[in-house]
Amino acid sequence: MPPLIAGILTAIAFTSSTMTSARASRLAGPAPVLAGVMLTGAILVLPVALTIAPLPIKPAVLPLTFVVAALGGVANIVGLLIIYAALRIGTVGTVSTIASTEGAIAALISVIGGQALAPGAGIVLAVIAVGVVLAASGGGREIEEGRPVPRSQSLRAAALAGMAACIFGLGLALTGSISDDLPPAWVILPGRLIGVAGLVVPLVILGRLRLPRAAIPLVIATGITEVIGFVLFAIGAAEDTALTAVLASMFAPFAAVAAFVLFRERLARIQVAGIALVVTGVALLGWLNA
Repeated sequence: MPPLIAGILTAIAFTSSTMTSARASRLAGPAPVLAGVMLTGAILVLPVALTIAPLPIKPAVLPLTFVVAALGGVANIVGLLIIYAALRIGTVGTVSTIASTEGAIAALISVIGGQALAPGAGIVLAVIAVGVVLAASGGGREIEEGRPVPRSQSLRAAALAGMAACIFGLGLALTGSISDDLPPAWVILPGRLIGVAGLVVPLVILGRLRLPRAAIPLVIATGITEVIGFVLFAIGAAEDTALTAVLASMFAPFAAVAAFVLFRERLARIQVAGIALVVTGVALLGWLNA
């Protein structure tokens, strides 16, 4: 599958997971939701990895490859926990826009790792940074489900989204670096197993893995779309990590539109301008890398 198509389909999958996880996090809290997402992903991916996707035997490469896959999985888990906390207190439009810079961060990391940076990409990255600042600046004028979002709460959500973007960017870069060595199922399986061992098991032991009935289908849907998104990303990244990561970041405008329709979100004009800058910058970066 060409990176262009893989990146766009990844963005659609991540849009779906953003919407369902936002609602689920507001119903149940970040940790139980993430535990359910990891468990769903492990149940979905493990049979595929063991029965359908053959594991290539490369004794000299395989151990280090799995270490990288595990680190990418940990980055994904930590990033999701942070982004779920941000979605619980902030608007989807703002949080998803800031988080969408993960693609630009992954592209930068890929450049540091040796991939060439397209001419003009530095200026575009600066435009994206300005857009992020503007998108995070509208606290007190954001409306979510008919209620204003306090400025302090909006700024906390923006800060959390920024942290998540950096962690996600590292995770995407790690995933892209091994996508040529492992089948997609084996790329994402280690992270899901770590999530089950490090989050699901402790919550079960402590008796804190409780989800309201209304949140359960949302958590399952999030787990499924997260896996689909990362499989698509791994397929595209095997050919071009930077392009696939940048195009995957287009989930931000998709999520902002969906939140406008489903959650009745209203953003300040300066935030809309910031989102437009980020979207434009991400599109230009994808075009330059293409």
